[in-house]
Amino acid sequence: MTTTETGLGSFLELTLKQHGSDPGRLVQILLDVQAHYSHVAPQVIEILAEGLGLTVGAVESTLDFYSFLTREPTGAYRILCSDNITDRMLGNQAIFDHMARRLGVSRGKVSADGLVSLDFTSCTGMCDQGPAILVNGIAVTKMTLHRADQICDLVRSRVPLAHWPSDLFRVEHNIRRADMLLAADFNPGSALRAAVEMGRDAYLAEVKRSNLRGRGGAGFTTGVKWEAARNARGDARYIVCNADEGEPGTFKDRVLLQFYAERVFEGMALAAFVVGAKLGLVYLRGEYLYMRAQLEEKLAELRAARLLGGTILGVQGFDFDIEIHMGAGAYICGEETALIESLEGKAGRPRIRPPFPVSVGYRGQPTVVNNVETLCKVTEIALHGGAWYEGFGTKQSTGTKVLSVAGDVERPGIYEYPFGVRIAQVLEDAGAKNPRAVQVSGAAGQCLTSREFGRRIAFEDVPTAGSIMVFGGHRDMFEVARNFAQFFQHESCGFCTPCRVGTTIQARIMAKIAAGHGTQYEMNELQHLCQVMRTASHCGLGLTAGTAITDMIDRFREDFEKRLARRDFEPAFDLDAALARAREITGRDDADSRLLSDA
Repeated sequence: MTTTETGLGSFLELTLKQHGSDPGRLVQILLDVQAHYSHVAPQVIEILAEGLGLTVGAVESTLDFYSFLTREPTGAYRILCSDNITDRMLGNQAIFDHMARRLGVSRGKVSADGLVSLDFTSCTGMCDQGPAILVNGIAVTKMTLHRADQICDLVRSRVPLAHWPSDLFRVEHNIRRADMLLAADFNPGSALRAAVEMGRDAYLAEVKRSNLRGRGGAGFTTGVKWEAARNARGDARYIVCNADEGEPGTFKDRVLLQFYAERVFEGMALAAFVVGAKLGLVYLRGEYLYMRAQLEEKLAELRAARLLGGTILGVQGFDFDIEIHMGAGAYICGEETALIESLEGKAGRPRIRPPFPVSVGYRGQPTVVNNVETLCKVTEIALHGGAWYEGFGTKQSTGTKVLSVAGDVERPGIYEYPFGVRIAQVLEDAGAKNPRAVQVSGAAGQCLTSREFGRRIAFEDVPTAGSIMVFGGHRDMFEVARNFAQFFQHESCGFCTPCRVGTTIQARIMAKIAAGHGTQYEMNELQHLCQVMRTASHCGLGLTAGTAITDMIDRFREDFEKRLARRDFEPAFDLDAALARAREITGRDDADSRLLSDA
């Protein structure tokens, strides 16, 4: 099929040309097509496959993997409501139902006139200012029924998004406590100049001395990672900024990118200086589309100042530039190898390790993948040195940590503390009243009760990528656990059986208990499932998919048990009811035609 035959040729030809007909940019191409047509039609798939030298199956595999991409039209306005647990606590369901009535559309469907579709999405990264929605990928925060009416009127009047009131799209930073990173003045280029003056080896030594550990959750030592990538064999090296913070309750990277972008980009350049990379890639989660234009402007400013591009700061051979790649709605792409697969235009399924990205990463070359916050921190080390940096925090957890605090608190937002701060201190500063539980590190993290609020945020005690969700004394922890189970069922990539099947069964068991048909058998099965997924899953998603649920069973068992039925086991399938049609056909209704209970 040729482009002329389809009538779609001009746009698709231009799109392919803009992306250099590079199959590695398939995800970006599909996002452009989705934005233009509101879906990716079958004939478009064939054209893209031909233009990129891929099979139709390869294009479909990528297309079907990401939740923001679809084969079916989604209307001129695609509205997605965040369904994170904190959004639920703030009343997202009432807002969703109200918009559905006003727009005359049901969940996951397009209105009869083809104008608008309405659905839920896992999390928008706006937990401090929810409930939040996405309209054609652009975030709208602080939703109320009044705002919902305003948006419905704009949609019904077919007002282009560009002409909507700007206050709808305002995203606040909500920085409540600033420390050595957030409170510091930063002059773009200052960290690079300090590192260049030191030299590559000396600066790497300072990073290693600082004992800076990755802020994405895993806590791997940054200097060791950089050194491994520099020493690995390869024709090229790459620096990747992991800005795909999809963990529910986490939004600190959003704030750093929106308000401290020069720190992030300069951190990438510092990594490139040490490693010898020429290209950096920012993998920006799809929910943060609203800030892309702003980030592109910042990159242009840094190039104009010779802080990116060729011969940075006049240093011969120091050539490094940065590209932004958008995610397309896949939580699993926060895992570094899944992220690399996505950067290469494929479905974001985690790779088998080893080899690790530092030796075989993006396009098969040595690759450093660092979190947004980590890249900000390396600028501090360039400016002040490793000894200064390790003077903050604890011995095993040096420096400060930026925390995203949301839920039942008076002051949700961003809090920066030296490592070692007690959870009780964070709760007091955020204005938590009668907190019953704290979920640390999102749905994949651990749940703590009030008896554990004296513990400290540190890799050696309570490690976290930055999410702190607070639940007050009136909250039902079963419903929190149920939300997490639904989240993992939706976000499992489906690659391995333990996770694909385990998360589905876990969500179904929680639904059965919620419906009043659960027994002690289901409670035991939830814990058994967690153990199976923890020991047999391919990647971290499956390993941690049941952690919070089993934590909540252990700590808040009464919230589960009050829903249990009396019997030891209640089957989900009613065989006797299924035989009703057979009894009707045969004209029998005697005792032998029925399944009698033991009672």
